[in-house]
Amino acid sequence: MDNWDEIRTAFQVARRGTVSGAAEELGVHHATVIRHIDALEQRLGVKLFQRHARGYTATEAGQDLLQVAQATDDQFTQLAGRIKGQGEGVSGDLVITSLDMLSHRLTPVMVAFQAQYPDLRIRYRTGDRVFRLEYGEAHVAIRAGTMPEEPDNVVQPFMAQRMSLVASAAYIDRFGLPDGAEDLPRHRFVIGDDEKSRAPFERWLRQRVPDAALMYRASDPRNMLDAILAGAGIGFVVQQECAAHGLTEVIPSLDEWSAPLWLVTHVDLHRTTKVQAFLRFIKDQMKTLE
Repeated sequence: MDNWDEIRTAFQVARRGTVSGAAEELGVHHATVIRHIDALEQRLGVKLFQRHARGYTATEAGQDLLQVAQATDDQFTQLAGRIKGQGEGVSGDLVITSLDMLSHRLTPVMVAFQAQYPDLRIRYRTGDRVFRLEYGEAHVAIRAGTMPEEPDNVVQPFMAQRMSLVASAAYIDRFGLPDGAEDLPRHRFVIGDDEKSRAPFERWLRQRVPDAALMYRASDPRNMLDAILAGAGIGFVVQQECAAHGLTEVIPSLDEWSAPLWLVTHVDLHRTTKVQAFLRFIKDQMKTLE
């Protein structure tokens, strides 16, 4: 294909469903849209759209082409994000991603960093989905668990995420405290709703208490903390939250509950001024975080 404008036009027609909608999106005359579609269909020798009174609907051949066009559009969007990060100054977007449960520790650091660079806009992405650095979805990732092995990433050890097994005063008033680890099976627990979770502390708990004891399950760390505070059960929190919320450790924290954290950047952006400035800053804050 030597005319990407035609493919881009077809992509917008499929997205908007009408010639006029595509023309508005592309900033061209509707006659240009029709000409591009006709030329592309003639070049490929197939009909890409069914024309009807309500607009255009992609045929099976059109759907095949548009899947490639969508992927190409995504790639260009992600490339633009990567190029934006290659400027010399500390300004524009800085996209950082981590697990939800690290938010309370990382947010003050990001805000303090932004205070030093007021032209910087922070975009903080959390969740279970792994944001792809190679596609420009983030500049810096803080990952937990085993060391990431993607070949184009620069991986640096950051710190250990220590966990505590805790109960609230509301739970203790109702059920008391376990008499050691061997007494855990008779208590109630708050846990993540993913039975295949790789979190070492959740695997440890599932191996030691019956499934019936896992009485409150949630997918969001904030909701799990709320449930622990409300007395729904005993559960794990990041160690720093224990004192912050007046929670009681039910047994001493174990090393096997901890997970290493890694600072991950893409090799193409690792040496940019913005990324290096943030990496230096967050490393300097490590002792405070711990």
